[in-house]
Amino acid sequence: MAQLILLRHGQSTWNLENLFTGWTDVPLTEHGMSEAATAGRLLREAHLLPEVAHTSLLRRAIDTLNITLAECDRGWIPVDRHWRLNERHYGALQGLDKKQTAAEHGADQVHIWRRSYNTPPPALAADDERHPGHDIRYADLAPEILPATECLEDVVERMMPYWYDAIVPQLRAGKVVIVAAHGNSLRALVKHLDGISDEEIPNLNIPTGIPLVYELDGDLHKVSGAYLGDPAAAAAAAASVANQASTG
Repeated sequence: MAQLILLRHGQSTWNLENLFTGWTDVPLTEHGMSEAATAGRLLREAHLLPEVAHTSLLRRAIDTLNITLAECDRGWIPVDRHWRLNERHYGALQGLDKKQTAAEHGADQVHIWRRSYNTPPPALAADDERHPGHDIRYADLAPEILPATECLEDVVERMMPYWYDAIVPQLRAGKVVIVAAHGNSLRALVKHLDGISDEEIPNLNIPTGIPLVYELDGDLHKVSGAYLGDPAAAAAAAASVANQASTG
C-alpha cells in the first residue's frame, strides 16, 4: 500500500490580507508557521513519517515543508523543488484585494476567475514586473512555458507530468511521499486521485496546514483519503477558503 501526504502551505501574509497571490513569493505568517508545526506533530503522532518530499519554488511552501519535517524529525530526507508544483498563476489579479476585486468586477465574475475550471483571469503583459519572465528562478525555462495567467485546467496540464515522472516512481518503490504545495496545484492532484469531474472540481477547497493522507493500491488508485486530526476542524478550514472572495 503506497502512502502519499498532501500538505497545503500554512497561512501566508497575503492569505491574511486576502490578496490574490499566485506566483508572488510571500512568506508565512506566525500562524502559518504554527500550522506547519502542527502538521508535523500530527504526522509524528500518526507514525506517518515521510521518506521523500516535493515542494514548489515558492517560499511559503518551502518553509511549510521545512517546519513540518523538522517537527517530525525528518528534516534530513531528500527534497525536490519544482516550478510545476507552484500555485496557479492569477495573471493580472496577482496582488489585488479579493473583496475589492469582487466589488469592482462583480462577485460572479471573480468566482469564475477563481473557480472556473477553464476560464483564466486577465493575463499579464510580458513587460509587467509580475510576469515570471522577470524572476531569476525561472531563467532557465523556455519563455513559452511561463504562464501569464492560468486556469485550473492549465495547472492540471503542467502539474501532471511531474506527478508521473517524479512522484509515481517513488510511490511504486514503496516510499512515503509528502508533497507540500498550494491550493490549486494540490487541487489538480486531488482531482486526479479522487476522479473529480471538471464540473465538480470548482467546489473543492483544501485547507491550509492540515495533512491530507492517501493510501493507494498497487496501481496507485485511491483506497482511502482523509485529513489528519479533527475532521470538523478541517471542514471549517476548507469553508473559510471558499469564503475568501467575499470577506476582508
